[in-house]
Amino acid sequence: MASPIGRLGIEFRDQVVTRVVIQPSAVEAKRYQTLHDVELTDFLIEAIGRLSEYFAGVRADPAISIDLQANDLDEFSRHVLAEVCKIPYGRTWTYKKLAEAAGRPEEHGPVRRILLANPIPVLVPCHRVVPERGGAGAWIGGTRKKEKLLRVERKGSAPPKSA
Repeated sequence: MASPIGRLGIEFRDQVVTRVVIQPSAVEAKRYQTLHDVELTDFLIEAIGRLSEYFAGVRADPAISIDLQANDLDEFSRHVLAEVCKIPYGRTWTYKKLAEAAGRPEEHGPVRRILLANPIPVLVPCHRVVPERGGAGAWIGGTRKKEKLLRVERKGSAPPKSA
């Protein structure tokens, strides 16, 4: 799928997204079919539409089901990523605040590493976590793309209610 942050490789099982890859490498890209070559199910059409609306700043929550269990994550990583999903659209938390929310306030370094390995970026909005010192900080898709998503969300911080 094309997006403002580059091509996205989206893996799903049934009607649940299990992985999102930003700008898949040539090797990774071979695992994906283009939208022109895939059977467009109702789920896929709806998911692409919702992601497109999110990137346009008119949908705060793509409301697409995800499965973190499918990625061999340990319990703490799943817990951290679940906490990330609680960060409101258009807002940011620091790594420290996220570590506190996850119940391990002293582990903001490990929390940062978990976010950099997030298997479902954008849908698990780890781009909303920033360093305490300021700036956007690192992101799995690159700092410039993280800044772009944060700008989209700031501009659309009061979008119409998502379905």
